[in-house]
Amino acid sequence: MTQVLTNFVRALRASNVRVSTAESIDAAATVDVIGFSDRGLLKESLSQVLAKSPDDKERFAECFDRYFFADDLRGIDTADGDDLEPDAPSADASNSEPQHAGEQGTEPGSALASLMTGANRAELQIAVANAAREAGVADIRLFTQRGMYMRRILEILGVEALENEISNADEARQALLGALRAQLIAEVREQVERQLLLYTANTWPDLREEILQKVPLSAVEVRDFKFMQGLVHKLAKRLVALHSRKRKVARRGHLDVRQTIRRNIEYDGLMFDTVWKRKKIDRPKVIAVCDVSGSVANAARFLLLFLYSVTEVIPKVRAFAFSNQLAEITDLFQASSAQDAISAALHKHGWGSTDYGRALADLEKMVLDDVDHRTTVLILGDGRSNYGDPGVTHLRKIHERARRVLWLNPEPRAFWNSGDSEMRRLGSACDRVDSCRSIQDLERLVSEIMRTAV
Repeated sequence: MTQVLTNFVRALRASNVRVSTAESIDAAATVDVIGFSDRGLLKESLSQVLAKSPDDKERFAECFDRYFFADDLRGIDTADGDDLEPDAPSADASNSEPQHAGEQGTEPGSALASLMTGANRAELQIAVANAAREAGVADIRLFTQRGMYMRRILEILGVEALENEISNADEARQALLGALRAQLIAEVREQVERQLLLYTANTWPDLREEILQKVPLSAVEVRDFKFMQGLVHKLAKRLVALHSRKRKVARRGHLDVRQTIRRNIEYDGLMFDTVWKRKKIDRPKVIAVCDVSGSVANAARFLLLFLYSVTEVIPKVRAFAFSNQLAEITDLFQASSAQDAISAALHKHGWGSTDYGRALADLEKMVLDDVDHRTTVLILGDGRSNYGDPGVTHLRKIHERARRVLWLNPEPRAFWNSGDSEMRRLGSACDRVDSCRSIQDLERLVSEIMRTAV
């Protein structure tokens, strides 16, 4: 019974009915009192516990009718809280089966054949429903998994023994058992289709989000940009909430006893005013330098979007873009939205031939005086210098002044230091070199930078 109710709650959540843990516990207590025998009473009672708004009521009713389909409730034993065995026919059906099989001119064989020849459709549905629960069909997520779960259910029901019996039977019994097998497969298919609708009703956005978090940024298609931008804002909002809470805790401080006593001398030592020790928050400054040539441009797009979505915690971000010549694009973000600024930067500075030596020399001239112990220099690029000077000397000078220099490479590590890649030399002038191929990687790295704000 517990598993049945747990899966029902999962189905409700998949249908966008919000169910809390406390409400799930209330539902279990409700079922303990009323049981599963009265379908109408069960539906009404669980609706009162689990569905709150009119929209929730409507979605609940639809989900309940799909989940507790037809006579599936008869397969739930409320006496001991466990599901019936999936292939266990009723005593009456077992006793009547040999006579039924004799009327067909056949002999009883496998347990599944006995069940199917002696049971009515409701009993078959019960057996299939219990087998589906045992097969874990509640974990189905994709329509391509239908065949896999159908096979699992059939195996639990004992289809292998039925198939062996068909192959060894005479022609008349083969025809009978073949028809029964087709009926069974149709019943199992219908059960799996209903479960697919139940547990994947609204999971496509979540599944798409999960996939796009891990897909290489160079492989993101234009049609997915808008969805990815929404995903970046969602992840950035989560990071801001997390690190803002940490900063708030850090600012509480401790009582400064000396200053408190000094301030309250005029009150003869009575502590009217308290003075708290303050922990200075050293907010980081970030200099983001993005290679916007070729496939690296997509990674630059989403890194900049991340950084400018967390300005509540990282307020000082200077952004630079280059293919062969470095240009500061910070003003673009102040004049327009992040998406428009990024598009303008890519259009103006992107897709050219990469020259790391010239770009890092320009960076040294433009930012060296502004780099200090609070500055994180974040460079995103593949390190491919077209066999020219990679500019390691200029990067070392910046590294000497900065708090840290991080290099993010959107290429797989296996490609580093091959061809015109200069990652070994450039990495020697950095505190850390990371592979940064997906939104998930960007979230992790931006989160690490934000920790310095606490």
